[in-house]
Amino acid sequence: MESVGFKEWSLVCDALGRGTQSVILRKGGIAEGRGGFSFRHREFFLFPTFFHEQIAEVRIAAADIPAPGSTIAIRWYARVERAVRINSLTIAEALAPLHILSPEVVRERFGYKGDGLNVAFVRVFEISPVWALQNERRFSGCRSWVGLPPLPEMRVRAALNDSAQTKLRAQFDQIVSSS
Repeated sequence: MESVGFKEWSLVCDALGRGTQSVILRKGGIAEGRGGFSFRHREFFLFPTFFHEQIAEVRIAAADIPAPGSTIAIRWYARVERAVRINSLTIAEALAPLHILSPEVVRERFGYKGDGLNVAFVRVFEISPVWALQNERRFSGCRSWVGLPPLPEMRVRAALNDSAQTKLRAQFDQIVSSS
């Protein structure tokens, strides 16, 4: 396992960990550098980010999100099974069954700084025990990837069984190959 974190909304991390979301849709933050965003890491920990507005940006009922205190709880590890660049808004919108983002957020991300969206189909694993990290200043900022401290001992368990994962992967492959 690589000791790297992928910053994502807390609600999306939870949905990925529960198996109600299986794709990550990313355009990239303002601090991604010249090359922009890419899924350059094939395995990573889901690093939850917090801001209250994300509740209005998803298609699920969500309670208020408490701001992080002095620790950040890392609960899930993800492995990219397939990453693609999508240049069709129709295809991006067709991925709705595989994520919790609102249609408005998908359109916003797709059109930000030119059309297109990076999408990864992931397999997510629950880690045990939860990895509690000290909330450090180096974790802040508008970038997707953060280096994490050395890994503690942990166990992992797939969020979805193999059959469910295979069905979702087939659905994803069918949607993205329809271009």
